Amino acid sequence: MANCFHWITLANPHRLDFAVKKKNNSNKEGSNMSGKRRANPRPARSSDPSAPDKSSKIRMRIEAAIREIPRGKISTYGAIARAAGLPGMARQVAQVLHRGFNLPWQRVLGAGGEIKLRGDSAIEQRLRLEAEGVRFRGRKVDMKRHEFKFKRASVRPS
Repeated sequence: MANCFHWITLANPHRLDFAVKKKNNSNKEGSNMSGKRRANPRPARSSDPSAPDKSSKIRMRIEAAIREIPRGKISTYGAIARAAGLPGMARQVAQVLHRGFNLPWQRVLGAGGEIKLRGDSAIEQRLRLEAEGVRFRGRKVDMKRHEFKFKRASVRPS
């Protein structure tokens, strides 16, 4: 059996203590693959490739609810989830904001009107909100004055 070790250097190439020895198992007898293909764990997609999947529908409903918030108003992650027909999915709202483009992200705050971002992003969010005319009471937004109330069926679940 031939030597089947390969050296892979990680991080800084000048520090040899970060070198890792990796064994190539492709020629080893008794390999767990033994020429068989693994079953695909993903479910088959629908025959129409243009049809949006469940996660895309959720994302679109959340984005539509976020876009409803007008200038000078704010909403919370939980209120947006409820308006999108997804109560209890406030974390999904945060994920959509993190991955989305052209969304008014500065108008979405934590419960009670608190900015949940940290560092420079929090400063930028506060400055953007103040530029839109939103007033703060200490570190929180004045919710009575600036909270946007969604209509009951603003975004219909599909």
